[in-house]
Amino acid sequence: MSCSILTRTSFKNVKNLIPCIIRGISSTSKSKQVQTIDTINLQHNDLEQRVKAKISIIDKERPFSNFLTDRFDRQHTYLRISITERCNLRCTYCMPAEGVDLTPSHKLLSTEEIIRIAQLFVSQGVNKIRLTGGEPTVRKDIVELIGELGKLKPQGLQTIAMTSNGIALNRKLPKLVENGLNLLNISLDTLDPYKFELISRRKGLERVLEAIEQGIALGLRPLKVNCVIMRGVNDQEVFDFIELTRNKPIEVRFIEYMPFDGNKWNKNKLVPYRELLNNIRTRYNDIQKLSDDLHNTSKTYYIPGFTGQFGFITSMSDHFCGTCNRLRITADDIIGAAYIFQLNLTKYDTDLLIDNNNNSMALISSANNTFLYNKVVSNNMPLPIRSKSQFPRFFRNFLLSSFYHQNIICQSSPSVRSSYSTKPIPQNSQLPSCNNLDLKSNSKHDSPSLTHIDPDSGGASMVNISTKHSTYRTATAFGKIHIGRQAFELVRTNTMKKGDVLTTAQIAGIMAAKQTGNIIPLCHPILLSHVSVELELDEGDNYAVKIISKVECEGKTGVEMEALTAVSVTALTIFDMCKSVGKEMIIEDLKVMEKTGGKSGTWKFPTKEQKRSDNNN
Repeated sequence: MSCSILTRTSFKNVKNLIPCIIRGISSTSKSKQVQTIDTINLQHNDLEQRVKAKISIIDKERPFSNFLTDRFDRQHTYLRISITERCNLRCTYCMPAEGVDLTPSHKLLSTEEIIRIAQLFVSQGVNKIRLTGGEPTVRKDIVELIGELGKLKPQGLQTIAMTSNGIALNRKLPKLVENGLNLLNISLDTLDPYKFELISRRKGLERVLEAIEQGIALGLRPLKVNCVIMRGVNDQEVFDFIELTRNKPIEVRFIEYMPFDGNKWNKNKLVPYRELLNNIRTRYNDIQKLSDDLHNTSKTYYIPGFTGQFGFITSMSDHFCGTCNRLRITADDIIGAAYIFQLNLTKYDTDLLIDNNNNSMALISSANNTFLYNKVVSNNMPLPIRSKSQFPRFFRNFLLSSFYHQNIICQSSPSVRSSYSTKPIPQNSQLPSCNNLDLKSNSKHDSPSLTHIDPDSGGASMVNISTKHSTYRTATAFGKIHIGRQAFELVRTNTMKKGDVLTTAQIAGIMAAKQTGNIIPLCHPILLSHVSVELELDEGDNYAVKIISKVECEGKTGVEMEALTAVSVTALTIFDMCKSVGKEMIIEDLKVMEKTGGKSGTWKFPTKEQKRSDNNN
């Protein structure tokens, strides 16, 4: 009976129950066993520890909220809330020189709404909340807001964090820590006061450095310093930032520069993290890699003998979104799993968050599980980066889709055009015709069956993969489209009126692979690790564009459909962009070339010689 009571009791009530439990134990003891006060205290402490351990086990086994579990079974326990759009700096990489149009104050989240939303998320399993901006310290009630969030810690909130530029932090930080602030990230891109003014269009480096020292003194561990590295601007200061970690318990995180509309898509400033790491190794050759938490966005390293550590946020050159556990709420009522994946909450929806738990959590679940392209693009939702100039439609759709699963991958050349392969398909790649396709099964089973057909009813049925184990899987598909001589020349010289045909088709293929689960009715949605699409112009093959796609994942089912979809949509995009020149185009020879992983292992499309040998046998 007491066990059932304890499982429903919070930690703060455990101590109140202990004396009752002890009295119960004592009352059943033999009267002649006289116990001293010290013995009772020892039993009290031992029982209290065992009760806490039991409750901890129960809490860990308690199922996580379905509302905050997305379609890839990622549990979103980390909520980032932007509490203001305003900032007291004008950093060149973040904001256009002319500034941005701010949302009217009556359309922003109020303090009451922020607290109520935080309560809802914590009740569903969120254990970490970070306040961001803009610059959160420009909000007048920031100290009180942290205090209200601190009251949620008995309900399961473990961490209250904040990201700040440090300019207005010094006077407020002691009170913020007193009210419950656990973690602090400070943005600092240079240690040179003149360069600081150049980058941020404001003075104030000394105040930021004071905020860092104050955070260390107040015991914020680890205090993180975020530094956006820009080629030709501050990339020569990397060693200076590394030296900060020699005697200070901080983590310096070098963030890759992200081109966007507000900074004029200047990709030349991007310094990939591998280049930075190689440069650092030239001075510190004993760098050690630290193990990263599953949900970390940073790849972390340390130098033996140094107090602090450093890391890289590879937002452009190496994806880290596969295990993301974050949800974001912007100051103007937008919720999403990332900067680009968002669901717009109207003021009516926000009222639901205040008044009705069931409706609000269903709304949150919708944001978390609705597939990106259908939800965002079809509703013409704005990108979170506000600017007077608009994203080109092509880039808009590409960014919206690609950011949900993985970040844009920039190669050594800044040109988007360099992202597709112009190298010839290897000569040993056999591309046989499908005309004589051998339908003989290679399965070990004597009588193959159609897995998507219910054997009893004959109706369509989705395969249950819940008991399968995840393995590394790949699939490679091939196809080609004959576009005619005139269109071929326009594509080769990149003079088609609609633009760069090959690049557009390549990105369309990648986007399509990630949408396969929405297009094919009985196809499982899969969290893909990588999708590549390569195109080759072959004039000798009746003016063909040959397409090869390779898809990789760690999952319970194969990715052949994703590879085929990528090739198909790539070819269809080429057709669409070339049809004004001539519609006598033929798409053919679509096939899976190879698959690996899973129970059946590796399979390759048979060559002509292999087929001839099989026929002879």
